[in-house]
Amino acid sequence: MNKILLIVQREYLTRVKKKSFILMTLLGPLLMGGLISAAVWLSLTTEDHNKLLVVDELKVFGDLKNTSTVSFYPTDLSIDSAKKVFHESGYTGILYIPENLLSSNKVLLFFKNQPGFASLKAIESRIEERVEKMKLEYNKIDPEKYYTIKTNINIGTISFKEPGKEENKDQEAGFIGFVFAILIYMFIFMYGVQVLRGVIEEKSNRIIEVIISSVKPFQLMMGKIIGIALVGLTQFVLWVILTLSITTTAQTLILKDKYGSDEILKEVNMSTQLMQQNQSLNNNPQVNTNEIINILNQINYTLILLVFLFYFMGGYLLYGAMFAAIGAAVDNEADTQQFMLPITIPLVFAFIVAQMAMQNPEGPMAFWFSLVPFTSPVVMMVRVAYAVPMWELALSMALLTITFVLMTLLAARIYRVGILMYGKKPSYKEMWKWIFYKG
Repeated sequence: MNKILLIVQREYLTRVKKKSFILMTLLGPLLMGGLISAAVWLSLTTEDHNKLLVVDELKVFGDLKNTSTVSFYPTDLSIDSAKKVFHESGYTGILYIPENLLSSNKVLLFFKNQPGFASLKAIESRIEERVEKMKLEYNKIDPEKYYTIKTNINIGTISFKEPGKEENKDQEAGFIGFVFAILIYMFIFMYGVQVLRGVIEEKSNRIIEVIISSVKPFQLMMGKIIGIALVGLTQFVLWVILTLSITTTAQTLILKDKYGSDEILKEVNMSTQLMQQNQSLNNNPQVNTNEIINILNQINYTLILLVFLFYFMGGYLLYGAMFAAIGAAVDNEADTQQFMLPITIPLVFAFIVAQMAMQNPEGPMAFWFSLVPFTSPVVMMVRVAYAVPMWELALSMALLTITFVLMTLLAARIYRVGILMYGKKPSYKEMWKWIFYKG
């Protein structure tokens, strides 16, 4: 055990002290924080204001209200005349409202430069609001009564499997679990490959022959896997802390330069009011901000974080053992391709199933692949956000632990033979013989 700890310490300190580790640990958050802050800055500074010449054949859209991104300028010109003068004018587009609007529900927008999404939604909102009022007047329906009667229904899903036991099952919560699943997916690939490259490097430099004289192959393999796992965990924690710090600081400075504190509050209030107005006027149901907040508050973040740490390490240790075995069996990275496919397929498939699990977390596919150890680290992270039954979570963790131990023992048998094999490309048949080799 002491020898394993010494190897863990060596692997950890050697990699943490490298300039590449320090550089990537600092550059990663800077890049992520910079991209997020740049997106916020561009959204605040980019002017996407459109001046639209309104050609209205119905003669009822002459007083469309301007928005922060669109200004409307009614004209008596025909569409053909408007097109002739358009390119020499200062207008950015022509909004053509045909006579058959009420039957076709379609208007045309001619533009010089493609308007942004916000501008298009603003135009649609103004037109839809006016057409809706026209149809109410035509059918002699009181608008106030209509908006009082008009209702958007949202379905709240509640699990009721046992009397007296109810649990909310909101599908939006699955996005939180899916984010953690992506992190595990990326972590296994990133640091699993580091294990493989580390073993190949030591083997090709013949350093391994000196090390094996002092420790057993199993101890060397375990120490290397655990050491690199701790390196990855350290880098991940630093990335999270630094990214949040950089993003928060940068956005505070950007918003401070762009708005004062009173103006920021005013903008937030105006945005909330506009969203509520759109929700009441639009025929399509809108997402309620309060409902999203309630969903996020109902998520058991403590459980998710604990489960994340377990699958974060368990999934890596399982696949790390296989990467170590492959690294010991070959002499260079080019020879690893034939052995990488059986490892990558379950991970890629787990990522696909995780997306399906967001839609149906209790379906047969999501259930079974959240128990299978080779896919459970990714799939179970999505399901756990929906308050998965504890017996399923415990069974999944137990199977992953047992499989990790068995896989480590098998990988160690391949590792002890392959680590000293040179100059010959191994096959699956030979690796199978190495597992049962006694020596």
